[in-house]
Amino acid sequence: MASLAKASAALKSVDYEVFGRVQGKGGPGPTQYTEEEARKLGVVGWVKNTSQGTVTGQVQGPEDKVNAMKSWLSKVGSPSSRIDRTNFSNEKEISKLDFSGFSTRY
Repeated sequence: MASLAKASAALKSVDYEVFGRVQGKGGPGPTQYTEEEARKLGVVGWVKNTSQGTVTGQVQGPEDKVNAMKSWLSKVGSPSSRIDRTNFSNEKEISKLDFSGFSTRY
């Protein structure tokens, strides 16, 4: 049982890039929705729009919450977005969080 508790408490970090029509044109955009979703789920990290028209960032937190955020980034996204695909990379277990909250970078 102890190993099960430890496994669920493992902290994960993952980088992501979302492709499709994922940048806002005025009003609350995908980065704002991503920030809100991350705060709701209790993960930390960052998000930003790229010059290539994608949204990129990093998520860190307990494994189950990171997995929930990955699912949201892959399937849900902001109301105005159309997600074609989401690439995840550098997924790894970490010993501590590198961020204290979730922010949008510019």
